[in-house]
Amino acid sequence: MALPKIETPTYELTLPSQDIKVKFRPFSVREEKVLMMAQETNKKQDITNTVVDVLNACTFNSTNLKELPLFDIEYLFLNVRAKSVGEIAKFKIICPDDLKTRVDVEFDLTKVEVQVDDNHTNKIMLDESRKLGVIFKYPSLSMLDKNLINDAEDIKTEDLFKMIIECIDHIYEGEKIYPAKDTTKQELQDFIESLQSNQFEKMQDFFKSMPVLKHEVEVENPSTKTKSTVTFQGLSDFFTSASPTTH
Repeated sequence: MALPKIETPTYELTLPSQDIKVKFRPFSVREEKVLMMAQETNKKQDITNTVVDVLNACTFNSTNLKELPLFDIEYLFLNVRAKSVGEIAKFKIICPDDLKTRVDVEFDLTKVEVQVDDNHTNKIMLDESRKLGVIFKYPSLSMLDKNLINDAEDIKTEDLFKMIIECIDHIYEGEKIYPAKDTTKQELQDFIESLQSNQFEKMQDFFKSMPVLKHEVEVENPSTKTKSTVTFQGLSDFFTSASPTTH
């Protein structure tokens, strides 16, 4: 006799980067096991690949996840996780004042939002007199696969240039549009290398102020009674129970 089938609820979510609605289901016990195994490797690439595989299944393969901005992926995973294992997530945090005492914190995952800098824009004006500028697109998982995205503190100059080139959607001057897809990588590199320092800094500001999935909690060290702010930021912080960035 066949066992009864389990009915799975379906939910809908609007992605932060654009007005696109995505239907999803909670992940199964089998998928949760795979996620836990990836977490045990403690390797960001393994975690990312597993998350994408699970999200593809949970969104019925309806969206090209590889081309979505990274903060869309993080936001989507957080909401799938909330519907799968509970909206209240518990973490063990290392207190930043002594870097050894662990405390438990918990918060509602559905309250975590993608934060956007008020001054952030993907339209970078390089020369006002010429109306010369660049339109950027956000880093995606496909760029991660090409090893074009690394931890900010580890990124090398050459990798930085590669990432900037990959994120250029088009260059414009007045009414003229120069799509990056119709331009060689060498031409784009030559364009960037010909910029003045202040113009290049404007490009870097795009990446520094990009939307980010972030949540801050206050923790108190029971031993020292010192209060500190702990910031959860990015997929790995919300995925694991390890200590996130501290301030």
